[in-house]
Amino acid sequence: MAKAHEVKVCGVVGTELDLLVDGEAYLFDLASVSSRLARATPQQLANLEVSPGGYGLYWPEVDEDLSIDGLLREHSGARKVG
Repeated sequence: MAKAHEVKVCGVVGTELDLLVDGEAYLFDLASVSSRLARATPQQLANLEVSPGGYGLYWPEVDEDLSIDGLLREHSGARKVG
Protein backbone atom coordinates (compact mmCIF):
# COMPACT_ATOMS: atom_id res chain seq x y z
CA MET A 1 0.00 0.00 0.00
CA ALA A 2 1.41 3.37 -0.98
CA LYS A 3 1.83 6.11 1.59
CA ALA A 4 -0.32 9.21 1.34
CA HIS A 5 2.67 11.42 2.19
CA GLU A 6 6.24 11.09 3.28
CA VAL A 7 6.29 13.03 6.54
CA LYS A 8 9.26 13.91 8.70
CA VAL A 9 8.68 15.86 11.88
CA CYS A 10 11.47 18.31 12.43
CA GLY A 11 10.00 19.45 15.74
CA VAL A 12 8.35 22.38 17.38
CA VAL A 13 10.30 25.61 17.24
CA GLY A 14 8.83 28.19 19.59
CA THR A 15 5.18 28.39 18.53
CA GLU A 16 5.61 26.69 15.15
CA LEU A 17 5.42 23.09 13.98
CA ASP A 18 8.26 22.31 11.57
CA LEU A 19 7.42 19.53 9.07
CA LEU A 20 8.97 18.09 5.95
CA VAL A 21 6.13 16.80 3.74
CA ASP A 22 6.95 15.11 0.45
CA GLY A 23 10.32 16.84 0.38
CA GLU A 24 8.90 20.32 1.05
CA ALA A 25 9.55 22.11 4.35
CA TYR A 26 6.68 23.91 6.12
CA LEU A 27 6.23 25.90 9.32
CA PHE A 28 2.72 25.90 10.81
CA ASP A 29 1.70 28.33 13.55
CA LEU A 30 0.35 26.16 16.36
CA ALA A 31 -2.30 28.69 17.41
CA SER A 32 -3.79 28.77 13.91
CA VAL A 33 -3.74 24.97 13.64
CA SER A 34 -5.15 23.95 17.03
CA SER A 35 -6.01 25.65 20.29
CA ARG A 36 -5.12 22.40 22.09
CA LEU A 37 -1.63 22.42 20.61
CA ALA A 38 -1.20 26.11 21.34
CA ARG A 39 -1.85 25.39 25.04
CA ALA A 40 0.27 22.23 25.23
CA THR A 41 3.57 22.03 27.05
CA PRO A 42 6.84 21.47 25.16
CA GLN A 43 6.95 17.92 26.56
CA GLN A 44 3.43 17.20 25.29
CA LEU A 45 4.26 18.63 21.86
CA ALA A 46 7.41 16.51 21.65
CA ASN A 47 5.33 13.33 22.04
CA LEU A 48 4.12 13.27 18.45
CA GLU A 49 3.33 10.28 16.25
CA VAL A 50 3.16 10.20 12.45
CA SER A 51 0.66 7.69 11.09
CA PRO A 52 2.37 4.80 9.29
CA GLY A 53 0.50 5.63 6.08
CA GLY A 54 1.56 9.28 6.17
CA TYR A 55 -2.02 10.48 6.59
CA GLY A 56 -1.77 12.38 9.84
CA LEU A 57 -0.18 13.45 13.08
CA TYR A 58 -1.25 12.49 16.60
CA TRP A 59 -0.35 13.93 19.99
CA PRO A 60 -1.53 11.30 22.52
CA GLU A 61 -0.96 13.46 25.62
CA VAL A 62 -3.05 16.29 24.11
CA ASP A 63 -5.54 13.96 22.36
CA GLU A 64 -5.19 15.87 19.10
CA ASP A 65 -5.19 14.45 15.55
CA LEU A 66 -4.42 16.45 12.42
CA SER A 67 -4.50 15.24 8.85
CA ILE A 68 -1.62 16.14 6.58
CA ASP A 69 -4.01 16.95 3.72
CA GLY A 70 -6.00 19.22 6.03
CA LEU A 71 -2.88 21.03 7.18
CA LEU A 72 -1.73 21.65 3.63
CA ARG A 73 -5.16 22.63 2.34
CA GLU A 74 -6.69 24.58 5.23
CA HIS A 75 -3.70 26.40 6.60
CA SER A 76 -2.59 28.44 3.65
CA GLY A 77 -0.87 30.73 6.16
CA ALA A 78 1.78 28.07 6.65
CA ARG A 79 5.16 29.25 5.61
CA LYS A 80 6.88 27.12 3.05
CA VAL A 81 10.57 27.07 3.88
CA GLY A 82 13.32 26.89 1.30
